[in-house]
Amino acid sequence: MHFIEALILFSLVITIGHGNVLDNRIDEFWTGECTLPSGLRKEIQSYRPLAEEIIEKITSKDFRGETWRSLSDFVDKFGARLAGSQNLEDAIDYMVDQMTRAGLNAHTEEATVENWKRGYESATMLNPRKADLPILGLGSSVGTMRGGIIAEVVAVETVDELNALPDEVVKGKIVVFVPKWKGYGETVKYRSLGATWAAKKGAVATLIRSITPFSLATLHTGHQGYQDGVRKIPTASITVEDASEILRMYKRNETIRIHMEMNDENRGVAKSRNTIGELTGKNANSSVVVVSGHLDSWDVGVGAMDDGGGAFIAWNAAKFLKAMGLKARRTIRAILWTGEEQGYLGARAYMTNHSLSEEKEFNFFIESDIGTFTPTGMDFSGTKEAECLFKEILQLLAPLNATQFASPIDGGPDISVWTDRGFPGASLLNKNEKYFWYHHSAADRMEVEDPDDLDKCTAVFAVVSYVIADLSVDIPKEIKSFY
Repeated sequence: MHFIEALILFSLVITIGHGNVLDNRIDEFWTGECTLPSGLRKEIQSYRPLAEEIIEKITSKDFRGETWRSLSDFVDKFGARLAGSQNLEDAIDYMVDQMTRAGLNAHTEEATVENWKRGYESATMLNPRKADLPILGLGSSVGTMRGGIIAEVVAVETVDELNALPDEVVKGKIVVFVPKWKGYGETVKYRSLGATWAAKKGAVATLIRSITPFSLATLHTGHQGYQDGVRKIPTASITVEDASEILRMYKRNETIRIHMEMNDENRGVAKSRNTIGELTGKNANSSVVVVSGHLDSWDVGVGAMDDGGGAFIAWNAAKFLKAMGLKARRTIRAILWTGEEQGYLGARAYMTNHSLSEEKEFNFFIESDIGTFTPTGMDFSGTKEAECLFKEILQLLAPLNATQFASPIDGGPDISVWTDRGFPGASLLNKNEKYFWYHHSAADRMEVEDPDDLDKCTAVFAVVSYVIADLSVDIPKEIKSFY
């Protein structure tokens, strides 16, 4: 049934589960200025008392502090959870048990991930003075030959600078990229593509300024990908401070030589699993609302922020709704993705496995993967009709001061495999100005997380997922095939 037809039918005959009878007519329709049918607006507003109760239970009563406590128990027990590691698989088993104990329908679905292992990593500047250079290999990097590489340095701030150099100037050198921070989306391409760019010019290795706006001599790792047909060369991050020093030396025409050794190793692929916990809805064979975060992390720090916080506000939202005895019309499905750090591998596998039924199966997607600091609202991707509806739902978060709206989604990498094709979805907006200070570094520890903020973020996910799951109409969508 078309969404507008469903609205007309709903406004004529439906009675809200909270006991409120709606108007028997629709006197407002969708416009470019986001006018909702009055009946639907009243339905959403009728959830306000329940939304306030959910928020109160999570932030100041029964469940206060539980998200932080359960997350700290988890990361203290398992630490870093690199995809392909036995530690991640043990963590998945633990989460299945926790979900089952909470009364959710818990299970896993298989996904194939990369099996990359970090080995011994070392770099020393030999000229113009001797100094140790701490490095951190980038994900999927190859190692050096035994004994390492000794080579002169070419230092550049931009890829255009590199490409302007004659190949003979770069050949046999270590390229040090020192890009200025211009936001993550712009600057991260140097981490992702730097090794390929340099290899095309004949370089033997690359060192990349850590992708962060702020540093206390902190190393940041992350995934990088080799281009097919281009020679694979070792690549690692260095601190902002060391990169800046090398650039200054290079601009003074000093000869810089570095000894670099890495025993990192690609071991093919490994089996992993997405972890699923369902709060089953009232209606059999209903569409589902997915609420999610990723369980894997890098092998430095403990992944408390990226993305332990996102994973735990997601599954705790379902857990707390279950504990409150709430059951929506539709199923709420908490998914803890695997292999996100390697390129959304768990989400892509899940999409493939559910592709035949996806249009009927999925109603809405929610994710957090850009911090769980003080929530301010949610960002959104979807049709204009869905956007109008979602903005109204956000008003239920007024007690949390979290009604801010933005579009499109910025912090939902896993669910982008659906939202990029027209499925409606949202991710958490929060005061994450310092997120990239800790991102992919040894500083990603529990100290980054605040118990009260985690409670508020959990409440955001609980309210939004429940209301969307319980509405009398599906969220409208326009789907493109992924084939």
